[in-house]
Amino acid sequence: MGRRDAIAVAIALAAVSAFSAKAEKADREKPTQVEANRMTSDEARRISIFEGNVVLTKGTMQLQAERIVVREDADGFQHATATGSPVRFRQKSDPRGGAEGVWIEGQAGRVEIDEKSERVELHEGARVTRDQDEVRGSTILYDQRSEFFSVSSAKDAPDSRVRAVIQPKKPEAEAPAPKKPEAGK
Repeated sequence: MGRRDAIAVAIALAAVSAFSAKAEKADREKPTQVEANRMTSDEARRISIFEGNVVLTKGTMQLQAERIVVREDADGFQHATATGSPVRFRQKSDPRGGAEGVWIEGQAGRVEIDEKSERVELHEGARVTRDQDEVRGSTILYDQRSEFFSVSSAKDAPDSRVRAVIQPKKPEAEAPAPKKPEAGK
């Protein structure tokens, strides 16, 4: 794999990592590992293709797909398209409030990652779970710049609906109530 191919994979992976908002910061410092049955690269067209049981791993993040196509535009920005039956990803979030990080998992038939616009889109049966919360729809969009998250249903399917399961959150530990003065003191 050439330097450009390695950079393409690293950037695509970083974009996927960013999708999982609050992903482990330590993952950014980890090496990217890629396994696939085939890889082709066309330097003139600025495109790299990984095919056949593709597995990308970077720290706690793992992405599995049948095919990943990484294109580089004239400005050097990467655009990756991962396809599969389905594409799956998994990553652990950073610890928060003294609690251990939770796993963020997702899947879709196609995942589009655009480094320039900082957008990640999951299409075709998209699902994302974080801890025990889950959201499903035809398309899930995450804009990393604005931290905007959108889920939509298929327009042509009459019974298609967005579905979400959101677990009640435990309130943070409350400070102990002040002691009441004892009577007669």
